[in-house]
Amino acid sequence: MPWLQLRLAISPDQAEVLEDELLTLGAVSVTFMDAEDQPIFEPDLGTTPLWSNTHLLALFEADQQPDELLAQLRLWHDDTLPDYSHELIADQDWERSWMADFTPLRFGRRLWIVPSWHKAPEPDAVNLLLDPGLAFGTGTHPTTALCLEWLDGQALEGCSLVDFGCGSGILAIAALLLGAGPTTGTDIDPQALQASRDNAQRNGIADADLSLYLPADMPQTPADVVVANILAGPLVDLAEQLTRLVRPGGRLALSGILREQADEVLAAYRSDFDLDPVAERDGWIRISGRRLGAAHG
Repeated sequence: MPWLQLRLAISPDQAEVLEDELLTLGAVSVTFMDAEDQPIFEPDLGTTPLWSNTHLLALFEADQQPDELLAQLRLWHDDTLPDYSHELIADQDWERSWMADFTPLRFGRRLWIVPSWHKAPEPDAVNLLLDPGLAFGTGTHPTTALCLEWLDGQALEGCSLVDFGCGSGILAIAALLLGAGPTTGTDIDPQALQASRDNAQRNGIADADLSLYLPADMPQTPADVVVANILAGPLVDLAEQLTRLVRPGGRLALSGILREQADEVLAAYRSDFDLDPVAERDGWIRISGRRLGAAHG
């Protein structure tokens, strides 16, 4: 059976009202899509963040008349509606159609991120099982990809590691699968810590190997490696704390930084680190380096 799909170009403040109205008009589903490929980072607990430019997609049974639906919406909105379009679309297995968009991704030489419904392309590689989600990081965003590629290129065997702003746990779990030793993850969102815990279990990571904390509870013991994929502002504000978390001679990788923010972040860390050349992907930056001080093996 075909379906009628109504698409509205909305702003976040319009979302809740229009969703309720479309469901009242008989929509069988209402979903939101990013109109401009903007990332969403970790949201506040209990919130559902939306992009600044969002497409609302409402699905109706095919016998609904789009002119009647739009007329009712205009009546409720004083004859003012966002830009819209409508079309008839063929019936399909929506879950499988969505899943088909996510395939295994390779980062560096050894590391793959593999959705649970796929077979690993290289069974003998380092395969991290992780399904896509909205907020916490799955490898598809350039900032996460930059950090995963960096981890893949490091000698991590036996190294202690801190994943600051761990989200889904993707970086901490990748590091452990790549040979890292005792690893700590921290995040301001308890939901992120639970996501990290669940993903670690899915990948066979023992609880003893990955310790998860809210920031206020996290031990401040310096580690051999620290990764922080958050945002430029917090990276600058937290520069002293993140520096202290890296042993002299230890390694640091930072991302979540737009190209135009790189100089400010570099300035916050330059005095304490021998910095590598900046890495860039799609306008996003990774900053890495080794903490100055005694050499570390």
